[in-house]
Amino acid sequence: MSMKRRLFVIAALGTMLSALPQAPAQAANWLEKNFWLSGPRYSGKLPECDNTMALAEIASRFAGKEYRFWNSGLTIVNFDAVRETGNRSWNPDTIPRRFCSGRALLSDGVWRPVHYLIGEDFGMIGATWDVEWCVVGLDRNWANNPACRMMRP
Repeated sequence: MSMKRRLFVIAALGTMLSALPQAPAQAANWLEKNFWLSGPRYSGKLPECDNTMALAEIASRFAGKEYRFWNSGLTIVNFDAVRETGNRSWNPDTIPRRFCSGRALLSDGVWRPVHYLIGEDFGMIGATWDVEWCVVGLDRNWANNPACRMMRP
């Protein structure tokens, strides 16, 4: 079959399909809206702020971001004065979050404030907890500005 003929057949099929009668959209019935939709069941069990895995994840992602996007060799060498600043600070029905703050020693020798949150179901496909973070003064794309305010309760 030639290319022109294939294109003609595809165009004709598209025209015929668009001419078919369209059924109006209907709202979900009572059963569809209420069957097994009991809402999320959060445990609220989150790692503490000084959890080694959470801090290692922050350090790893920080180094990767600085290297890949900002052509910088900055890394986090150490954390200090880590403390919780809030736990489930918002509506109790929202995703549980533990807000934390501390200081990070960077490879350039400067201590900078770091704010982060550990959220339940933030991980891959909602299977586990994960961490979101911001280092004050190095939020180069301003995703959490001003001064990492979006990472605090």
